[in-house]
Amino acid sequence: MPCRIVLLHATPVAMQPIQSAFAERWPEAEIVNLLDDGLSIDRARETELTEAMIERFVAFGTYGYRTGADGILVTCSAFGPAIDRLIEALPVPVLKPNEAMFQAAITRGGRVGMLATFQPAVATMTEEFDEFVARSGRPASLTTVLVADAIDLLKKGDADTHNRLVAARAPELANHDAIMLAHFSTSRAAEAVRNVVNVPVLTAPHAAVDRMREMIDARAGA
Repeated sequence: MPCRIVLLHATPVAMQPIQSAFAERWPEAEIVNLLDDGLSIDRARETELTEAMIERFVAFGTYGYRTGADGILVTCSAFGPAIDRLIEALPVPVLKPNEAMFQAAITRGGRVGMLATFQPAVATMTEEFDEFVARSGRPASLTTVLVADAIDLLKKGDADTHNRLVAARAPELANHDAIMLAHFSTSRAAEAVRNVVNVPVLTAPHAAVDRMREMIDARAGA
């Protein structure tokens, strides 16, 4: 039987990029998409991730596990502490959306830039990046540029303007060793960003698929 990977989505705009990444990198995997776009709507209204929201997210992920998941990949970057709780609760691999991208970024050098479009995700991603750097033993710093309004345009179907706005801010990070596109949805702008800077531009979906496959293979061989 094919390996079943459950994707937990908190916004529809994250779905196409990760599905494309699986089609390119791991087409044999059986993908199940679960969407609760109320999570991102409610998260945007909160100044911090509440215990109620964490419990709601864990319940969402637990439902995904009960569908027969061999692994769970979260595609929204605004729920770090909730994903940590889910990792503790489930017996299958659970992957944060940006962990693999962080690894790729710090191998390029110590000055990492990030283009973000969803403000509530910035604080949790920064914390996750700092924690990852501390575990890795590699010195690295993160500079984030928030591209206002881009994600709202993307949700309305205007991907071209979203990509243009993201790319317009990229030169602010041109003196960094690598630039990360913070969210799965932002990966659509990769080509536009690469056209205006000469440093590596990293996206989360492909790195996440590769890392999830490694986790599944390691578990199968244990």
